[in-house]
Amino acid sequence: MSLENQIAERSQEISTDAYAMSVGELVSLYRDGELEIHPEFQRFFRWSSQQKSKFIESLLLGIPIPSIFVSQTATGTWDVVDGLQRISTILELMGELIGQNDVLLPPLVLEGTRYLPSLENRVWDNPKEGQEALPPVAKLKIKRSRFDIKIVLNTSDSKSKYELFQRLNTGGSLATDQEVRNCILIMVNRDFYQWLVTLKEDQNFQSCIPISERQKDEQYDMELVVRFVTLWDIPEGDLNVIREVGTFMTDKIIAIAEDIKYQRDRTESAFRETFRILANTMGEDSFKKYNQNKGCPTGPVLISMFEIVCLGIAYNSQQDDYEISEEKLREIQKSLWNNPQFVSSTGSGIRASIRLPITIPMGRNSYHHEG
Repeated sequence: MSLENQIAERSQEISTDAYAMSVGELVSLYRDGELEIHPEFQRFFRWSSQQKSKFIESLLLGIPIPSIFVSQTATGTWDVVDGLQRISTILELMGELIGQNDVLLPPLVLEGTRYLPSLENRVWDNPKEGQEALPPVAKLKIKRSRFDIKIVLNTSDSKSKYELFQRLNTGGSLATDQEVRNCILIMVNRDFYQWLVTLKEDQNFQSCIPISERQKDEQYDMELVVRFVTLWDIPEGDLNVIREVGTFMTDKIIAIAEDIKYQRDRTESAFRETFRILANTMGEDSFKKYNQNKGCPTGPVLISMFEIVCLGIAYNSQQDDYEISEEKLREIQKSLWNNPQFVSSTGSGIRASIRLPITIPMGRNSYHHEG
């Protein structure tokens, strides 16, 4: 297909409309269920109280606000694509923001800002001790503030929605690919997303991945779950056509979420059995580099080790009465770092698309059933 035809075809998939809308109108849409910001998205918000207060300051001072992008669903409702924090901050200030399990979240208490220090301890209404309500003129100014709403049409394709999240989200709330991936999964199949969360919360899994709080905040443990689901039983021939692993994982997990025939039970069985074995043997050493000088595994979780150890055990765990001893697991881990093919494929600067066709087959061949 020529470039001209590609441009014409892809341009038809996404079209936009736009018009101005007041804060008051947006709040009304939210109350009526016509504006969806998904309560689950709130876990990805990173605005502090000070950032929220600065945004309210901008509304009060008439400082121009970036456009809000929404994706129109098949039923005509709007999913917020870019502007999650801005809209949520307004709703939180007004005491309208609904969290998970339909729980009304506490109203926002503002902090003083550079230009409006008197915002300190201000609330929308019903002030408690030490607080003051915003004056009526300030409330009216906020409610009458207008946003430029960009309505993205023809986004039934989930991958297009993902691209929009990636390219449009400029407010700093969705910093990682996995956070964006999570948002799309929630929009595509909330139940499937919750299933992934239950895998992430598996205690055996958590005990094998000693990652930092920052990594957890950025959803790195969820990224490992997605990596498992998309790769554990992939045909080896498909590994050679992966060009960029992040894009592959996104496309694959969305396709799985949309597949009503996908066998979750089979994947969940492999996942839980794999981490039961590892938690009872290697524990937090499972995905670390074997340190020859110290004679033990040390350092952080390595993605290459995750791919070879975890995915290798998972693939073989479907054999009847699969068992592998701690002695065998540690022997394999130690031997990997004496294997020139493994070491050369996991060095600095080696792309994941080059590494996977080596690590995954190596893992599958290494962790056979003992007996």
